[in-house]
Amino acid sequence: DSKQLNKIPSSDMSELQASLLLNRQLSELQRHPVEGFSAGLVSDSDIFKWEVVIIGPPDTLYEGGFFKAHLIFPKEYPLRPPKMKFITEIWHPNIDKAGDVCISILHEPGDDKWGYEKAEERWLPVHTVETILLSVISMLTDPNDESAANVDAAKEYRENYAEFKRKVTRCVRRSQEEVE
Repeated sequence: DSKQLNKIPSSDMSELQASLLLNRQLSELQRHPVEGFSAGLVSDSDIFKWEVVIIGPPDTLYEGGFFKAHLIFPKEYPLRPPKMKFITEIWHPNIDKAGDVCISILHEPGDDKWGYEKAEERWLPVHTVETILLSVISMLTDPNDESAANVDAAKEYRENYAEFKRKVTRCVRRSQEEVE
């Protein structure tokens, strides 16, 4: 009843709302899988830590790859974005060498203090696990070498595409071996 809800501290309330929303998104993805990725929890006891596998998009260098990543959601989700980190090695201008994904929609909401991104390109509470992962798949299809998290990969993408392609192909092969 509403009197009981009023006694819950607001931080616990936002955590409760976040976990309900994440549970709803998880069951929706399980009922209606989306082509290009699979998603689940790292552990059934923690709704805030997801494991996803992104399947390398067709007609890209990443085609045939199975790239495992973690999505870590803040307790303030959906007001704040999750962090995404690839566990599988991947060579890409917008994924740093530690595996952290650098993409506009995962940046904190509001104006970019450096002026590179418009507020509407950054995190918005309407984003879901599905829209995040579809954006990451799109990023694999079309890297943004102007805003690089991995400067070496971006430079190679621009200046030595054959070597860039060779490294990506190696990552794809390794990801396939990890799945077997």
